[in-house]
Amino acid sequence: MKPINTLFTLFLSSFPVITCAQNDKFVIKTIPLSDHIYMLEGQGGNIGISAGDDGVLMVDSQFARLTPQIIEAIKAISDKPIKFLANTHHHGDHTGGNSNVAKQKTTIIAHNNVRTRLIENNTIESLPVITFSDKLNIYINGEQVAVMHFDNAHTDGDSMLYFTKSNVLHTGDIFFTERYPFIDLNSGGSVNGYIDAVKKALILIDDDTKIIPGHGKPSNKKDYQLFLNMLEDLMVKVLAEINNGKSEEEVANNTSITKKYDDLGYSWNFISSEKIRRTFYKSLKN
Repeated sequence: MKPINTLFTLFLSSFPVITCAQNDKFVIKTIPLSDHIYMLEGQGGNIGISAGDDGVLMVDSQFARLTPQIIEAIKAISDKPIKFLANTHHHGDHTGGNSNVAKQKTTIIAHNNVRTRLIENNTIESLPVITFSDKLNIYINGEQVAVMHFDNAHTDGDSMLYFTKSNVLHTGDIFFTERYPFIDLNSGGSVNGYIDAVKKALILIDDDTKIIPGHGKPSNKKDYQLFLNMLEDLMVKVLAEINNGKSEEEVANNTSITKKYDDLGYSWNFISSEKIRRTFYKSLKN
């Protein structure tokens, strides 16, 4: 297993750097999804924002060095304080800014396993102060936000947040738009758990739902269904190889398994087609 700092460095390298000519600062792009829900796209996991009279609910915090730009983007949306920060899981591209945001007197919320992983990895100073095992509700800015845990999907501490009135779903890393997902087997993730989580989320939403994926552009139910189709197709193909007695190396070198999606550009810097074949093999073989 690679050291966690190396893992996050590799993850970071997969995202293009966008600079502003005037001040050479990284640009945080703000994308409105409803009258008070926004997606912030920067470097690392997509951030969700609920802004209203009650204050700001922030979902994930990206990397610590980007916090000033992120705070600036949030202030352009709302002059209210950041009341809550919810982490969808423990990876550094989603929690790296936690300690900086906590200095705003923000309450951090996450699944029990997120707090445990952060303590084990000793990656941030400010830990979640409210944790849960299954689900909880946050009532803010005129709506119920359902926070739901999904077992052993991307990691062992994944949560999605569904903004019930706005009909917006933040999936965390249980969705990578138009690319292969990172399924962190070393942190309790699994192919079967990941697929099961996507299926459950699809039952929850409708054709009008706007989705904030962990990485990639804002999406909808059709996009998420296509993502599920890809996952299930790869599972069937890799299981067939396993049942035929193929080794991990044979599956890793069999480009026909992923060719359809490679041709669509699903392979990327962090998760290549070979790596996704290896991940499926390792998870399904056990």
